[in-house]
Amino acid sequence: MGTLYLYRCITIYITTLPVPGLHMKCAPKLYGDSQAKLQRILRLISGGGLSITGSHIMCGDLLYSGHTVMLTLTYLFIKEYSPCRFWWYHICCWLLSAVGVLCILVAHEHYSVDVVIAYFITTRLFWWYHTMANIQTLKSSPHNYLSRSWWNPVFRFFEKNVQTQVPCAYSWPITWPPSCLKTSCKSYSMVQSARRQ
Repeated sequence: MGTLYLYRCITIYITTLPVPGLHMKCAPKLYGDSQAKLQRILRLISGGGLSITGSHIMCGDLLYSGHTVMLTLTYLFIKEYSPCRFWWYHICCWLLSAVGVLCILVAHEHYSVDVVIAYFITTRLFWWYHTMANIQTLKSSPHNYLSRSWWNPVFRFFEKNVQTQVPCAYSWPITWPPSCLKTSCKSYSMVQSARRQ
């Protein structure tokens, strides 16, 4: 998530798009007034950057959609780290994510290109990381082109103690459920099946 938002900071900084809807009120630019700029920064921080608090007065943070990143990433994590037998839960989460993205577009909060780029970057980064983490031969292969990514040293630091397959186990966080929810999984995910190969 941190890497995705770092990428978003870069795209926001280098790309300026016009506001996608007439409902957005943008503060005028301040030229040379350092004190007014500092006051805007403090106002933005104090309100959490939310438009509902009235602190989101800057415009142009469009490419790419942070809301779409969160919706997509949440679905990917739920799909990957919950049991396959919860297929109904996966479908519900997918539908909620898709409806959320459609609502972003219908409300004119982002352009469609913002949403498409957010989906593309989020899914690719999630899949690259999980591919590298779950296929042991990629960690030591000199022909692994995924290891040429700038975040590979960070990845290797976080994954250095994992010398084997991560056990496929999950449990209910509360102590009262039936024991069937506390057993290790048999069919976990697509990535888990790749681990067995």
